[in-house]
Amino acid sequence: MSREHHLELNPSKTPFYRAVAFTLRVLAAIFFRPTTEGRENIPSSGPVLIAPTHRSNLDFAFSLMMSERKIFFMAKDSLFRVPGLGRAIAALGAFPVARGTADREALRAAESVLRAGEALLLFPEGTRKYGPTVDDLRDGAMFIAARSGATVVPVAIGGTEGAWGRKGHRHWPKVHIVIAEPLTIDSGDGRASRSLLTGKTEELRQALESAYARSTKR
Repeated sequence: MSREHHLELNPSKTPFYRAVAFTLRVLAAIFFRPTTEGRENIPSSGPVLIAPTHRSNLDFAFSLMMSERKIFFMAKDSLFRVPGLGRAIAALGAFPVARGTADREALRAAESVLRAGEALLLFPEGTRKYGPTVDDLRDGAMFIAARSGATVVPVAIGGTEGAWGRKGHRHWPKVHIVIAEPLTIDSGDGRASRSLLTGKTEELRQALESAYARSTKR
Protein backbone atom coordinates (compact mmCIF):
# COMPACT_ATOMS: atom_id res chain seq x y z
CA MET A 1 0.00 0.00 0.00
CA SER A 2 1.24 3.49 -0.82
CA ARG A 3 2.58 5.51 2.09
CA GLU A 4 1.41 8.78 0.54
CA HIS A 5 -1.78 8.56 2.55
CA HIS A 6 0.32 9.70 5.52
CA LEU A 7 0.74 13.12 3.89
CA GLU A 8 -1.97 15.47 5.12
CA LEU A 9 -1.50 18.39 2.76
CA ASN A 10 -3.43 20.84 4.90
CA PRO A 11 -1.74 24.27 5.16
CA SER A 12 -3.96 25.42 8.02
CA LYS A 13 -2.78 25.10 11.60
CA THR A 14 -5.23 22.86 13.41
CA PRO A 15 -5.90 23.26 17.15
CA PHE A 16 -3.67 20.21 17.72
CA TYR A 17 -0.86 21.76 15.69
CA ARG A 18 -1.15 25.05 17.55
CA ALA A 19 -1.16 23.30 20.92
CA VAL A 20 1.98 21.30 20.10
CA ALA A 21 3.74 24.34 18.63
CA PHE A 22 2.87 26.43 21.68
CA THR A 23 4.13 23.73 24.07
CA LEU A 24 7.41 23.35 22.16
CA ARG A 25 7.94 27.12 22.09
CA VAL A 26 7.40 27.37 25.84
CA LEU A 27 9.79 24.50 26.56
CA ALA A 28 12.37 25.92 24.16
CA ALA A 29 12.14 29.34 25.77
CA ILE A 30 12.73 27.81 29.20
CA PHE A 31 15.59 25.47 28.33
CA PHE A 32 17.27 26.93 25.22
CA ARG A 33 16.41 30.67 25.09
CA PRO A 34 16.36 30.60 21.25
CA THR A 35 16.91 33.68 19.11
CA THR A 36 16.40 33.98 15.37
CA GLU A 37 17.77 36.32 12.74
CA GLY A 38 16.68 36.57 9.12
CA ARG A 39 13.03 35.56 9.42
CA GLU A 40 12.31 37.85 6.48
CA ASN A 41 14.32 35.51 4.24
CA ILE A 42 11.56 32.88 4.33
CA PRO A 43 8.95 33.89 1.72
CA SER A 44 5.48 34.37 3.19
CA SER A 45 3.90 32.48 0.29
CA GLY A 46 4.80 30.19 -2.57
CA PRO A 47 6.89 27.00 -2.62
CA VAL A 48 9.90 27.15 -0.34
CA LEU A 49 12.34 24.44 0.69
CA ILE A 50 13.90 25.16 4.07
CA ALA A 51 17.33 23.50 4.28
CA PRO A 52 18.80 23.52 7.82
CA THR A 53 21.98 22.18 9.30
CA HIS A 54 21.42 19.02 11.33
CA ARG A 55 23.25 18.57 14.62
CA SER A 56 20.53 17.27 16.94
CA ASN A 57 17.28 15.32 17.15
CA LEU A 58 15.78 18.54 18.47
CA ASP A 59 16.34 20.48 15.24
CA PHE A 60 12.91 19.72 13.78
CA ALA A 61 11.23 21.32 16.81
CA PHE A 62 12.98 24.63 16.17
CA SER A 63 11.52 24.70 12.65
CA LEU A 64 8.24 25.74 14.26
CA MET A 65 9.94 28.97 15.33
CA MET A 66 11.33 29.98 11.94
CA SER A 67 8.16 31.16 10.25
CA GLU A 68 4.46 31.78 10.73
CA ARG A 69 3.87 29.31 7.91
CA LYS A 70 3.08 25.66 8.54
CA ILE A 71 6.17 23.66 7.61
CA PHE A 72 5.95 20.11 6.29
CA PHE A 73 8.80 17.66 6.85
CA MET A 74 10.00 14.09 6.38
CA ALA A 75 10.18 11.71 9.33
CA LYS A 76 11.59 8.20 9.69
CA ASP A 77 9.04 5.67 8.45
CA SER A 78 9.50 3.62 11.64
CA LEU A 79 7.83 6.42 13.62
CA PHE A 80 4.64 5.93 11.65
CA ARG A 81 4.42 2.34 12.85
CA VAL A 82 4.20 3.42 16.49
CA PRO A 83 0.51 3.33 17.51
CA GLY A 84 -0.85 6.86 17.78
CA LEU A 85 2.47 8.56 17.04
CA GLY A 86 2.24 8.28 13.27
CA ARG A 87 -1.15 9.95 13.20
CA ALA A 88 0.06 12.69 15.53
CA ILE A 89 3.17 13.63 13.55
CA ALA A 90 1.23 13.46 10.27
CA ALA A 91 -1.10 16.10 11.73
CA LEU A 92 2.00 18.21 12.39
CA GLY A 93 2.99 18.06 8.72
CA ALA A 94 5.21 14.97 8.66
CA PHE A 95 5.30 12.24 6.02
CA PRO A 96 7.44 9.07 6.02
CA VAL A 97 10.80 8.45 4.41
CA ALA A 98 12.77 5.20 4.39
CA ARG A 99 16.26 6.30 5.39
CA GLY A 100 19.23 4.88 3.53
CA THR A 101 17.27 4.24 0.36
CA ALA A 102 16.17 6.15 -2.73
CA ASP A 103 12.63 6.55 -1.44
CA ARG A 104 10.63 7.57 -4.51
CA GLU A 105 7.36 7.87 -2.61
CA ALA A 106 8.92 10.32 -0.18
CA LEU A 107 10.32 12.33 -3.08
CA ARG A 108 6.89 12.44 -4.73
CA ALA A 109 5.34 13.56 -1.47
CA ALA A 110 7.98 16.28 -1.07
CA GLU A 111 7.33 17.53 -4.59
CA SER A 112 3.58 17.53 -4.00
CA VAL A 113 4.06 19.79 -0.95
CA LEU A 114 6.06 22.28 -2.98
CA ARG A 115 3.86 22.11 -6.08
CA ALA A 116 0.96 23.03 -3.80
CA GLY A 117 2.87 26.20 -2.87
CA GLU A 118 3.71 25.12 0.68
CA ALA A 119 6.86 25.12 2.82
CA LEU A 120 8.96 21.96 3.17
CA LEU A 121 11.82 21.29 5.59
CA LEU A 122 14.57 18.95 4.37
CA PHE A 123 17.97 18.37 6.00
CA PRO A 124 20.49 18.46 3.10
CA GLU A 125 23.19 16.82 5.24
CA GLY A 126 20.99 13.73 5.40
CA THR A 127 21.79 12.61 8.94
CA ARG A 128 23.02 14.32 12.07
CA LYS A 129 26.57 15.62 11.80
CA TYR A 130 29.13 16.83 14.30
CA GLY A 131 31.53 19.76 14.29
CA PRO A 132 31.72 23.30 12.90
CA THR A 133 32.09 22.48 9.21
CA VAL A 134 29.40 21.57 6.71
CA ASP A 135 30.72 18.75 4.56
CA ASP A 136 29.52 17.66 1.13
CA LEU A 137 25.73 17.68 0.90
CA ARG A 138 23.36 15.32 -0.81
CA ASP A 139 21.88 16.86 -3.93
CA GLY A 140 18.29 15.92 -3.01
CA ALA A 141 17.34 19.41 -1.87
CA MET A 142 18.38 21.08 -5.11
CA PHE A 143 16.95 18.21 -7.18
CA ILE A 144 13.51 18.65 -5.61
CA ALA A 145 13.75 22.44 -5.84
CA ALA A 146 14.59 22.23 -9.54
CA ARG A 147 11.65 19.93 -10.27
CA SER A 148 9.16 21.99 -8.28
CA GLY A 149 10.39 25.54 -8.87
CA ALA A 150 10.84 26.11 -5.14
CA THR A 151 13.05 28.70 -3.49
CA VAL A 152 15.71 27.18 -1.19
CA VAL A 153 16.41 28.85 2.15
CA PRO A 154 19.63 27.83 3.99
CA VAL A 155 19.20 27.76 7.77
CA ALA A 156 21.80 27.22 10.49
CA ILE A 157 20.67 26.03 13.91
CA GLY A 158 23.51 26.70 16.32
CA GLY A 159 23.72 25.23 19.80
CA THR A 160 21.58 22.10 19.52
CA GLU A 161 24.60 19.85 19.05
CA GLY A 162 25.22 20.16 22.77
CA ALA A 163 21.68 19.22 23.70
CA TRP A 164 20.94 16.03 21.80
CA GLY A 165 23.58 15.48 19.17
CA ARG A 166 25.67 12.58 17.92
CA LYS A 167 28.05 12.77 20.88
CA GLY A 168 25.22 12.21 23.32
CA HIS A 169 25.65 15.43 25.30
CA ARG A 170 22.74 16.41 27.51
CA HIS A 171 22.71 20.01 28.64
CA TRP A 172 20.79 23.19 27.86
CA PRO A 173 22.78 25.49 25.56
CA LYS A 174 21.47 28.72 24.13
CA VAL A 175 20.25 28.20 20.56
CA HIS A 176 20.65 30.77 17.81
CA ILE A 177 19.04 30.31 14.39
CA VAL A 178 20.41 32.10 11.33
CA ILE A 179 18.17 32.15 8.25
CA ALA A 180 20.32 33.04 5.25
CA GLU A 181 19.30 34.64 1.99
CA PRO A 182 17.29 32.37 -0.32
CA LEU A 183 18.76 30.56 -3.29
CA THR A 184 17.08 29.71 -6.58
CA ILE A 185 17.80 27.10 -9.22
CA ASP A 186 16.57 27.84 -12.72
CA SER A 187 16.28 24.58 -14.59
CA GLY A 188 13.80 25.78 -17.19
CA ASP A 189 11.74 22.62 -17.73
CA GLY A 190 12.52 21.19 -14.28
CA ARG A 191 15.23 18.85 -15.56
CA ALA A 192 18.42 20.12 -14.01
CA SER A 193 21.72 18.86 -15.40
CA ARG A 194 24.14 17.06 -13.11
CA SER A 195 26.59 19.97 -13.36
CA LEU A 196 23.89 22.47 -12.39
CA LEU A 197 22.81 20.37 -9.41
CA THR A 198 26.41 19.95 -8.29
CA GLY A 199 27.13 23.66 -8.53
CA LYS A 200 23.97 24.71 -6.73
CA THR A 201 24.47 22.10 -4.02
CA GLU A 202 27.95 23.50 -3.37
CA GLU A 203 26.45 27.00 -3.24
CA LEU A 204 24.02 25.75 -0.60
CA ARG A 205 26.86 24.12 1.35
CA GLN A 206 28.84 27.34 1.43
CA ALA A 207 25.80 29.34 2.54
CA LEU A 208 25.11 26.85 5.33
CA GLU A 209 28.71 26.84 6.54
CA SER A 210 28.80 30.64 6.66
CA ALA A 211 25.46 30.82 8.48
CA TYR A 212 26.48 28.07 10.92
CA ALA A 213 29.63 29.96 11.86
CA ARG A 214 27.44 32.99 12.69
CA SER A 215 24.92 30.89 14.59
CA THR A 216 27.54 29.42 16.93
CA LYS A 217 29.18 32.72 17.84
CA ARG A 218 26.31 33.73 20.14
